[in-house]
Amino acid sequence: MNNKEYAKELENRTKNFAIRIIKLSIKLPKTEEGKIVKNQVTKAGTSIGANYRETNRARSRADFRNKIKICESEASETKYWLEIILEVGWLSEKKLNLNLKKAVNY
Repeated sequence: MNNKEYAKELENRTKNFAIRIIKLSIKLPKTEEGKIVKNQVTKAGTSIGANYRETNRARSRADFRNKIKICESEASETKYWLEIILEVGWLSEKKLNLNLKKAVNY
């Protein structure tokens, strides 16, 4: 697989991840706390793919590195919110894994 094919595959995977995050966020409680976490995880989880798509259109190596760091930061934030969702008990690890596994490992 060449770099362009890999980049396109990763664009698709990050888009699928965003869709899974949206579907997961719908399952969160409608409480004030749930709404806050829903907003945060949705914003972070969907921005990974949007930022990665922009990364593939970088104007220079420095621009590429900067944009990929933004993706990394958003992925880390998404992981944080998913850990919160698990530890609060809003979703089980099994249910969380089922919701995200296809997007991450396809």
